Amino acid sequence: MLSACLGMPASVTPVQNFDLERYLGKWYEIARLDHSFERGLEQVSANYSLREDGGVDVINRGYSATKQAWKTAKGKAYFVGDSDEGYLKVSFFGPFYGSYVIFEIDKENYDYAFISGPDSEYLWFLSRSPKPSTAIMQRFKQTAKARGFDVSGLIFVNHESTQAPQ
Repeated sequence: MLSACLGMPASVTPVQNFDLERYLGKWYEIARLDHSFERGLEQVSANYSLREDGGVDVINRGYSATKQAWKTAKGKAYFVGDSDEGYLKVSFFGPFYGSYVIFEIDKENYDYAFISGPDSEYLWFLSRSPKPSTAIMQRFKQTAKARGFDVSGLIFVNHESTQAPQ
């Protein structure tokens, strides 16, 4: 069961020459496929910081307009193989890990990243800006579709709200 959670779609290859130091910090979730753990959340962001054991602390936040409350999930991630490959395992639930595969990244500025989970039902588009360019949005949709993801099911995250960040 664990190996299935650490797999990846056959159409996805982790980026090489990955630089964790450049990846750390705040990212905005721009688009995702639907899952119960994020359902209904807006203003979703992820913060990555280095752990003392060499892993990565992960803090995901999102605002539920229906509950009028922020939801925070804390996790940890570790490289599956070499530290210069964008293939990590992440856990929010004790000893259970799932794949976090960075299959495309802006190599020059680390401004955007396309992420897959263990199969084609898990897909995220992260950006350093809550409003990436239209060209990058189109690139994400085309790249994801070409790799077998169902882009018709994408949820585009609202980052404009009257709710002040906390």
